[in-house]
Amino acid sequence: MTTAIYPGSFDPITNGHLDVLERASKIFKKVIIAVLVNPNKNSFLSTETKVALIKESVSHLNNVEVDSFMGLTVEYAKAKNANVLIRGLRAVSDFEYEMQMAQINQNLGPQLDTIFLITKVENNFVSSSIVKEISLLGGDIS
Repeated sequence: MTTAIYPGSFDPITNGHLDVLERASKIFKKVIIAVLVNPNKNSFLSTETKVALIKESVSHLNNVEVDSFMGLTVEYAKAKNANVLIRGLRAVSDFEYEMQMAQINQNLGPQLDTIFLITKVENNFVSSSIVKEISLLGGDIS
């Protein structure tokens, strides 16, 4: 059984994240969306709120679990017996960073392969940073 992990801060989760997750759930037997707890980062939402929002958003996906973790993604993947890491790409500008991270993860955990899923065109402009900014300025993010 192939277990994949989709890690991120998801601060907040966006339609782009959900699109990648829904497509990944059709490819893999089990997908764990793993919210990274980073005490060095000022989050817009608490970890508990992120997990609750994600659980609500993915309740229709039977093979998706929602979890949170601290530490290295490769160590979390080992603990969950996952061998695939899912990453979404919006544009070429995302690729260089994601490629570096994939290579670092491959070095730290050779059993872990990274799979890139390209976002749908309608989600190319969506990012958590933009959603946060719109919300902070009083805009509708629903």
